[in-house]
Amino acid sequence: MKITHVEAHRIGVPAADPPFQWRNGLAGSPAVGDGAVLRIGTDEGAEGVALFARPGAAVLLQDLVDRVFRDELVGQDPFQREWLWERVWELDRIQELPLPALGLIDIALWDLAARANDQPVWQLLGGFREAIPAYASTSTFATTEEFLDVADQCLALGYRGIKLHAWGDARKDAALCMALRGHVGPEVPLMYDGSAGFDLPDAVYLGRALSEADYLWYEEPMREFSITAYKRLAEQVQVPLLVAETSDGAHMNSADFIAAGAATFGVRTGTTLRGGITGAMRTAHLADAYRLRAEVHGSDIPNHHLCMAISNTTYYESLVTSTTVTRERHVDAQGLVHAPVGPGIALPHENDYPAELHRFVEGHTN
Repeated sequence: MKITHVEAHRIGVPAADPPFQWRNGLAGSPAVGDGAVLRIGTDEGAEGVALFARPGAAVLLQDLVDRVFRDELVGQDPFQREWLWERVWELDRIQELPLPALGLIDIALWDLAARANDQPVWQLLGGFREAIPAYASTSTFATTEEFLDVADQCLALGYRGIKLHAWGDARKDAALCMALRGHVGPEVPLMYDGSAGFDLPDAVYLGRALSEADYLWYEEPMREFSITAYKRLAEQVQVPLLVAETSDGAHMNSADFIAAGAATFGVRTGTTLRGGITGAMRTAHLADAYRLRAEVHGSDIPNHHLCMAISNTTYYESLVTSTTVTRERHVDAQGLVHAPVGPGIALPHENDYPAELHRFVEGHTN
């Protein structure tokens, strides 16, 4: 089997309704979305696809296909995913590919292989579980009262934990985190995501509040350029750190966080920011060797498969972006997400792509 065609197709993404916000300093939901599909086909009719959503996605993906991807892929064996994954990193040396673009080819090739074998991707990966609990991962709301009300709704709907994306003010966020713990009681798992909003002194201040409030993990309080800063944070707070979400280099960079003692809970993994499915699995296996967690980031469908294939992940991340909460369609009344059953990645039909891409955009801008 050989790859014969590589195509990019634009797909419009509707604006979020209602619109939502992230912390101070970050853009909220875009007024107009943009998405694209990478499609890889073969001489035997097998095909695989991957979704790509970010501002300018369609133009960027078409440019990459025309300039780089098509020439590299046509004529190749689509089942040589490891070789092609390494080849993408060679291309990145000169092309400086956007981090979410690094895994697109890999995701499409896993989709192709699983379809060819009439299996879901998670089963082709080996399979570990058929269901996983979901936590509610909030966008940023205006007041503490809104956060507490959203938490009540999420727990009533079955969600097994709450993760906050707050304002990016260390003292206000610390007070919110303490208030939420007091509101839900000691048994509910709580997490906090700083979206890289702090320097080291403020990260330490907030981390000590999270320790006192017994939060399960403290995620990305600082930009992930300085592993030394994260090492010093780990030395000064007791709340476990979940790190290496947006740093480049997939498992290669995650290894340095672990070696420095900065990943005291574990590392982030996922198809979008860790180099596709292959990079995500390498990251998970690396973390497992150190008996650490590899928590899957984002709620798009490829990461749904990862959650079922990785032994050392705890939850599925389900985004909650409105003060009126409805469960994501993958989450049942018991707060569980069940394994996909269709072959490949089992993307929705083309008419459903805008909604799926909308979730993809939400899941990868936090």
